[in-house]
Amino acid sequence: MTNSLKYCNRFYVPFIPLLFIVLFSPAAHADGGAPQLAYVAGAAQGIGVIDIAQRRTTRTIAVAGNPHSILLSPDGYALYVTQPTLGRVAVIATKTEKTLCTASLPGQPSLLALSLDATVLYAAGPGDTSVRALDPTTCVLQRTFETREPVYGLAVAASTAANATPSTPNQLWITGTTSLTIFEVNGHLLGSVPIAGGPKDICIPGGFTAYVTTRQGTAVAVNLNTRQVIQTLLRGGQFGPMDYDAPTGEIYVPDRQHNQLDVLAPVMADPTSSPEPVRILHLSSSPQSVAITSDGQLGFVALSNGQVLMLDVPGRSIVTSIAVGGNPHFIITGLYPPASSPASPPQQTTTSPSSANPIDHFLLIASAALAGVLLLGTLWFLWRYYLKRLAQQRSNGKRL
Repeated sequence: MTNSLKYCNRFYVPFIPLLFIVLFSPAAHADGGAPQLAYVAGAAQGIGVIDIAQRRTTRTIAVAGNPHSILLSPDGYALYVTQPTLGRVAVIATKTEKTLCTASLPGQPSLLALSLDATVLYAAGPGDTSVRALDPTTCVLQRTFETREPVYGLAVAASTAANATPSTPNQLWITGTTSLTIFEVNGHLLGSVPIAGGPKDICIPGGFTAYVTTRQGTAVAVNLNTRQVIQTLLRGGQFGPMDYDAPTGEIYVPDRQHNQLDVLAPVMADPTSSPEPVRILHLSSSPQSVAITSDGQLGFVALSNGQVLMLDVPGRSIVTSIAVGGNPHFIITGLYPPASSPASPPQQTTTSPSSANPIDHFLLIASAALAGVLLLGTLWFLWRYYLKRLAQQRSNGKRL
């Protein structure tokens, strides 16, 4: 996984907290069943819940106000939902469907982003020029970021400055009418990036590049460090919220105008890739949103006709179509499905090192390293104890 919590349409579990949970807790479970579920905003009667293993919609969370963007807490316990027509953001328990708290906000809030440590929820909408930072457990307002332009997209990223340290504040990237506005999350304004055509959706997988679509039908790459547009990637489409494949770095862009999913190669700081999709998946209806699971094995595309397509990402094929009804706006998945999940296509039931989740690799290496340190420490103490006892025996022998 990357150093970005966004998602873009899934959540990120920070490495260090997760390591301590795995090593020092008897068990860790997502209370909402997030490892096996996908959530679809705009499904019939609210938010549709797809059981990935069963490949079908198993329930609907009734949410008023035309729910738009949705996010999950890292433990899968809470679902964060925008309700634009009610001017509200709600936090809902995924298991009980109980509303935990709400915040009334101006501007028809339809956008969300979560801080990298999951302690701050950012919300905004195109009807207002500010982004609000909320406490995700209480919905209490913590801070307001004024952009002076209507807000069309949000993303959070770690600082890429050469002198950045672990204490350097993360950054909030906001798309407006004419430009990107960048704040440190403590409120300090860092600058702006003019975007021709009017920026809209933004996706920051990590590394050094942000991917931005525009209202005039282009997609561009922006260098996070220099804050400059470095490449135009797509032209002539109407693009929806993006997501990325963590193992490969590829970016998935729904093209609503041409009923297709464009897949882009990752753009480095000095781009050398061709500004063309590496492949295109043609669809039967207009794609509204896409989500790729964290292990890069499965993808989900919400279509305007009330269907969700399940993709075999490595196999580059459609596995099945799942009916959710309504007019889907946005889709998000929880933690990656288990490798043995029936949701995985038969040829993908085993995971090779090249396609395994980077978090799994990290945890395996970290666990082995910690076990090695503990073993060496134990041996060292035993050796010191042995030398001490040997010295005592020799001293007693001399006295005799």
